[in-house]
Amino acid sequence: MNTQRYVKDKKGINTILASLLMVVIVVVAAVMVYAWSTGLLGTLLVKPNTGEGPLSPDSSAFTSTTNVTIYIRNSGSSNVTLAAYYVTDSSSNTWQQLNWAGPTIPPNKAIATYIVIGTGSGTCGSSCQYIGTTGAFNSFASGYSYTVKVVTVKNNPFTFTVTKS
Repeated sequence: MNTQRYVKDKKGINTILASLLMVVIVVVAAVMVYAWSTGLLGTLLVKPNTGEGPLSPDSSAFTSTTNVTIYIRNSGSSNVTLAAYYVTDSSSNTWQQLNWAGPTIPPNKAIATYIVIGTGSGTCGSSCQYIGTTGAFNSFASGYSYTVKVVTVKNNPFTFTVTKS
């Protein structure tokens, strides 16, 4: 007769199942908080591919003391439109063109990109800005290397080095 009483009393089993379920929920929540706080969650999430780049220089030629033409190749899977550029010398003096109507480079193509510095006639114009020592960097000098950073409309930067021989 005592066996029937134990089988019909399910209150003890419900309490055990509820406790186990609470432990599982707490452990899963703790793992999620730990993963989020250590940045693991951010590395596990898939980041969308912008399709931009990589961009690389095929060749470059200095056409004057204030102009350089760089043939930039787009090895990515979609068009890349350039929106700004920065030219920096070895002393960290920089010419920047922030409102530049740069070229659109199709996938697997190299396009001539004209980079202009200076304040003289035919140079980068009124929207071009100079940051650095006054008068230190107004033209490309023979024997020096320059860092050219182009920025796309999606705000992705690509950096190249050109040397004037």
